[in-house]
Amino acid sequence: MKTERQKMEAGEWYTCIDDELEVLRQAAYHAVYEHRTLPPDERGRISPALRALLGSATDTTIIEAPFHCAYGINIHLGERVFLNAGCTILDTAQVHIGDQTMLGPNVQIYCAQHHKDPVKRCEALLEIARPVTIGKRVWIGGAAIIMPGVSIGDEAIVGAGSVVTKDVPAGSTVVGNPARMAG
Repeated sequence: MKTERQKMEAGEWYTCIDDELEVLRQAAYHAVYEHRTLPPDERGRISPALRALLGSATDTTIIEAPFHCAYGINIHLGERVFLNAGCTILDTAQVHIGDQTMLGPNVQIYCAQHHKDPVKRCEALLEIARPVTIGKRVWIGGAAIIMPGVSIGDEAIVGAGSVVTKDVPAGSTVVGNPARMAG
């Protein structure tokens, strides 16, 4: 029988309130707290605890404070990635952000999709994790929301405040709620 974490990692329905997952969330809370509270000259581009928590990041990656993540271990950041203040990544699945990609302030990336059946959602606490992939040299404007399972191609632009519910082709610009190709 699989643990809830194993189900989450396999992309199956899992119960999000679970002791093992709570331990992982607590580790993320502590790393994010250190990142938010260290003086900037001590924090550097990424605080030591947050850097150790992340799935991968480079010496050129910058994460402004405040920052929030669910687990951190599923976040992979390329060369010269910049996350502006207030970014939230709920990384119940893998999140890959390519080289030279920039996220504006308060961008939110969600991987968790809650069950549509109210009993399964509210009583069984079921959700499913869908990965998010963002290519190289992408610009995501402030307060944009990237929904579970979305892929954004290289050199795409997501307008500020957009809600991205579907894949974005490379080199395209999308805006609005839901995000649509800019014309």
